Amino acid sequence: MPVFADATWINPPDHISRDDARITIQTDPRTDLWQRTFYGFQRDNAHMLCTTTADPLFSFTVKVDFAYQGLYDQAGLVVYLDSDNWAKTAVEFGGAEPALLGSVVTNYGYSDWATQEVPADWTTLWYRLSRRQADFRIEASTDGLDFHQLRIFHLAPASGEIRYGLYACSPGDASFQAVFSELALGDCVWQPE
Repeated sequence: MPVFADATWINPPDHISRDDARITIQTDPRTDLWQRTFYGFQRDNAHMLCTTTADPLFSFTVKVDFAYQGLYDQAGLVVYLDSDNWAKTAVEFGGAEPALLGSVVTNYGYSDWATQEVPADWTTLWYRLSRRQADFRIEASTDGLDFHQLRIFHLAPASGEIRYGLYACSPGDASFQAVFSELALGDCVWQPE
C-alpha cells in the first residue's frame, strides 16, 4: 500500500490484517481519544496508524467499512500531533437511531465535539482530509464521489511536520471490525475561494 508504506502504529490493536488493498483491525475495548472537556476524563489510547509529512498542501481520502457493536464505537481519520493537540472524524454508534457523524478537535488539551445525525444503518463512509498549512478541512461522502464539508479547523502547533492517518476505538466494553481501503493521497483539493 504505497500511500501508507511508512506508516507506524500508535496504540496498535491486538488483531491487524494488512495487504495491498486494505487494512483491517479489530478494536480493543476501552480505547478512546478525548481530553478533559465536560466529561473530565482523559483518554489517549485509540488505535492509530499514522504517517508523517511536512507537506503544507495535500488531500488524503480513505474508505471506511465498519460493523459497530457498542456505544460510541468509531473509525475514521485522525490528525495526531500529540496527546493535547489532535483532530478526529468518524460516525459514532449511538446504540439506536440516529448515529452521529462527528468530529473532535483538541487544542492545548481540551476537546470539542461537533455532530450531525445520520442513519444508524450506515456501514460505509469515505472521508477526506485536506491541509493548508495549520488549517484543515474534513469532508465525508456516502459514495466516494460527492463530498460534503463537516468542518474547517486550526491546529496551532501544526506549522511543520504532522502525523495523520486512520484511527478506530471502542470506548466501552465492545470490540468491532473496521476495514480501511481506497487510500489516496494527492494535491490539495481545498482551494481558496
